[in-house]
Amino acid sequence: MCGICGIYEPQREIVVERGVLKAMADTLVHRGPDDEGFYCGPGIGLAHRRLSIIDLEGGHQPLSNEDGAVWIAFNGEIYNFQELNRKYLATGHEFRTRSDTETIVHLYEELGERCFAELRGMFAIALWDAKRKRLLLARDRVGKKPLFYSWNGRRLLFGSEIKALMAAGDFSPEMDLEALSDYFSYLYVPAPKTIYRNVRKLRPAHYLVADARGIRETAYWDLSFKEPRQRPEPEWCEQLLDSYRESVKVRLVSDVPLGAFLSGGVDSSSVVALMNQLQPPVTTCSIGFTEETYNEAAEAKEFATSLHADHHEQIVSPKAIDIVKKLAWHYDEPFGDSSAVPTYYVSKIARQHVTVALSGDGGDENFAGYRRYKFDVRENRVRSLVPDAIRRTVFGPLAAWYPKADWAPRVFRAKSTLQSLARSPLEGYFNSMSSCPPEMKGMLLGPDVLRTLNGYDSIEALRYYYDRADTEDPLSRVQYVDIKTYLVDDILVKVDRASMANSLEVRCPLLDHRLMETIAQIPSGLKLQRGIGKYIFKKALQPILPDSILTRRKWGFGVPLATWFRRDLKEYAYEAVFCRRDHYLNYSFLDQCWKQHQRGQRDWSSLLWTVLMFKSWQEVFKTA
Repeated sequence: MCGICGIYEPQREIVVERGVLKAMADTLVHRGPDDEGFYCGPGIGLAHRRLSIIDLEGGHQPLSNEDGAVWIAFNGEIYNFQELNRKYLATGHEFRTRSDTETIVHLYEELGERCFAELRGMFAIALWDAKRKRLLLARDRVGKKPLFYSWNGRRLLFGSEIKALMAAGDFSPEMDLEALSDYFSYLYVPAPKTIYRNVRKLRPAHYLVADARGIRETAYWDLSFKEPRQRPEPEWCEQLLDSYRESVKVRLVSDVPLGAFLSGGVDSSSVVALMNQLQPPVTTCSIGFTEETYNEAAEAKEFATSLHADHHEQIVSPKAIDIVKKLAWHYDEPFGDSSAVPTYYVSKIARQHVTVALSGDGGDENFAGYRRYKFDVRENRVRSLVPDAIRRTVFGPLAAWYPKADWAPRVFRAKSTLQSLARSPLEGYFNSMSSCPPEMKGMLLGPDVLRTLNGYDSIEALRYYYDRADTEDPLSRVQYVDIKTYLVDDILVKVDRASMANSLEVRCPLLDHRLMETIAQIPSGLKLQRGIGKYIFKKALQPILPDSILTRRKWGFGVPLATWFRRDLKEYAYEAVFCRRDHYLNYSFLDQCWKQHQRGQRDWSSLLWTVLMFKSWQEVFKTA
């Protein structure tokens, strides 16, 4: 795992300065502490920071083909590189390394832009084609590896993190207010936006070509739910388990110590169980918080012990103030998902024992494991029975009358359900998963910001994918939306930054694109059945997991925010939020929220954390 960055100036004939590339690469040392490398040419510069995983001696980058006409800086792992060598590169190419990086270079020589669709793995790639004088940037299908760029018509900057672009100089820190609005809705900034107007995320499953004519982006893959296959459950279970096992197997190739995160839930436990079949004994890592409510360490340890795993467990008492500043720096833009805290700690503990860790990310999105899917399916059944006009006329007024109960479990929050039922399926889903509903955001954001937004609605980030989904099945449609938004820009960003902050590579077998294509063909009724999420997945795992794990209540990977804001974080948070005021937020509303939270009248901890992470980002990056 590595960090990449670079500069492309198509009209410039002077060689790019190595010192500028060095400054950019130095911001990514945590992503690649083992080595650095540079390529400088007229109008082009590539830089690389390396975390050595495969071919420890020969994997230095940037790397070129035999005559130096094609150069690459690469972040990630290609799991089928040996297969590609046999298929396309058996003759006509001289290999100087054992690395997957060199495979990409020669594959581009053979296939050109079509090469990215052949890669199986996680990657962010920069390819310089000296003969055609063009730069290509590419990102893996699901977005496991990040890639940011900025193009002003004369100069293209790119990097694994935004801070690398900042180090190149002449960086414009102007805030994108639509992105800010999106952040408070989702807790993250959805691609292709970033919090900065002049920086964009390259979308997953896309590549960008830059030359003297400008830049263009092209999609090379998409996930289709169009044609579900009707097969008996036992056949699906057998195929699922075989495909899943193969996905784990290809991710066990490593020249450095390898292990797994283990939370005690279905997803991480299934990864560990399959690893134990293929390459025992497994090294497993778990954490728990000192607050008993947030501690799953006992369940994880019990399962690890049953497999005779080399288990490492740590109960942490986070220093809330320290972790806030650290996260703000590593995430580069506001990021409000508080589960970044335990993800950072489990990565830190894992890195003490391994360099590569497998995780269970992707199970909920692939197999409809989130509770919100259950409620969305039920609400869509009502929508199918009650005409739109009646729903809006009846449920809308009822929702306005019904008392608010955000503190209660979703099943008891009739107000939220009534609000969703009064809306379209997409509007209802946005209402159910939005951290800050539009009416609340209207009170949170400052009047100047609201005027500039001029009615902009953050639902558009979801609508883009909702309209692109090639299925009419409501559950499959929102799964597609989540895979393209929440998974990419929340879950995978969280894991990438937290793990890379600790120089740890994380691999996700459940996000293998071949496995995901198989799962997408499973009828949605087998994923969510009788209100039970992951139905077919759990059934397929019965041969390898005990019932105690398969039937255990789903836990969130959370932190005790409500307590933090009344104790550990109280003084720091108050100063950070209220002593550095700006025009972005409505501080009279925030003051009410703060006082209600301190009195125990209402739990505003989620909103306060979201605001705190925004203010901490402002402070760390000196953004006005």
